[in-house]
Amino acid sequence: MSLTPGPRSVERALAVLDVVADAERPVGAKALARELGCALSTVYHLTGPLLARGYLVRTAEGYAPGPRVPALHRSHQRHHGLGAGTGELLGRLRRATGAEAYHTAYRDGLITVVDTTAPVTDAGHPFAPGPEPRAHATAHGKALLAALPRPLRRRYLAEHGMARLTERTITSAERFEAEVDRVRGQGFAVSVGEADLAYTCLAVALPGPGKGRDGRGRGRGDGIVHALSVSLPTAEFGRRQGEIRAALIRAVPDFPILPES
Repeated sequence: MSLTPGPRSVERALAVLDVVADAERPVGAKALARELGCALSTVYHLTGPLLARGYLVRTAEGYAPGPRVPALHRSHQRHHGLGAGTGELLGRLRRATGAEAYHTAYRDGLITVVDTTAPVTDAGHPFAPGPEPRAHATAHGKALLAALPRPLRRRYLAEHGMARLTERTITSAERFEAEVDRVRGQGFAVSVGEADLAYTCLAVALPGPGKGRDGRGRGRGDGIVHALSVSLPTAEFGRRQGEIRAALIRAVPDFPILPES
């Protein structure tokens, strides 16, 4: 099966990278074909350029991430203004709370989980690095959206939707505005089983250039807002919420200054 140049080829090549990146071990060509629902010849067609550019390597067991991948990660960190300090802080927060810690960001209409202490092999964990499609149902999403001017927040929700993920998910724009008021009033956001019933997350927006002490933006265009958050099993939240919230708030002043745009 031959592929014509265009978006479908690009989409399938990216799917190959996703499958290989998410696997715990190298992935064979036949396994890739089954996963993608395509012919074996298509797999070879797609992996050829990825091998040539260093995005994949071929081992005796199958395909694995190539040497170009760490360079992409370093570029990602550079563009977000990240250095060793952010990873160290997330690690300290993880050790202090026993909860996985995250750095998330809003930029130009998108919300992304930038970094996390959750192991990349933990496929069951709900908050993995990458685009966050469920921001309305997560604490980090609420904290970031609460820091935006209302028109940008409304535009984000209109473009990305408010899918019902559990029976606790807020799916009404009016109710979400009331939640935003609560977030601003208390200085932190909470999501108890709204994205995944098994997990609860807490988050605070990070102050930065052009922002007040409460982390709210000054409304200067569609720039960047950052947030720090943690997640833990919902079953643990009730007895530990005060302790974890205090540790999260204590960590905010130590977070490196991050770019606004």
